[in-house]
Amino acid sequence: ARQHTEPERHARTMSALFDFKSFLVTLLLFICTCTYVKMKAPRLVDPYRTGLRGMFWKAARIGERLSPWVAASCLIMAFYTLFGA
Repeated sequence: ARQHTEPERHARTMSALFDFKSFLVTLLLFICTCTYVKMKAPRLVDPYRTGLRGMFWKAARIGERLSPWVAASCLIMAFYTLFGA
């Protein structure tokens, strides 16, 4: 049996917050999800909320105002995830 080195052990248990590519994918999915929820059920995403629900509104606003850029970023990340390193 092969012994795993210390970096290999940590690489398998790494959170999405510590891996930049995974962080970007998580952030893009969060923005897209918040925008979709705001379009389907606008009462759930209130601009006057603070805290976590306020963050949902901010992410939805980014998705609405920068939708071509968010869509292009999603496509680039999809190709990078499928065909990249």
